[in-house]
Amino acid sequence: MAPTRDDGDDDDDDWDDDGDSSDDSADEATVPCPYCRREILEDSPRCPHCERYISAEDSPPPRKPLWVIATALICLAIVLWWLW
Repeated sequence: MAPTRDDGDDDDDDWDDDGDSSDDSADEATVPCPYCRREILEDSPRCPHCERYISAEDSPPPRKPLWVIATALICLAIVLWWLW
């Protein structure tokens, strides 16, 4: 059963139709996530929905491509074979 409110009492003016306090109207600003377009807090470094970092400076450093690692290992093997 939903709570009722007494219209004759002025103390209930801070309640909206859903029964929530309207004092929370000073919530933090939200913006859409650039990846999933869901609303997130403006100060969030990461989207809680898609888990992606919002800005490049907050994101972890990118992994080196596999071809770079493979080339380095091949060069090292050639140098070690040549020195043997």
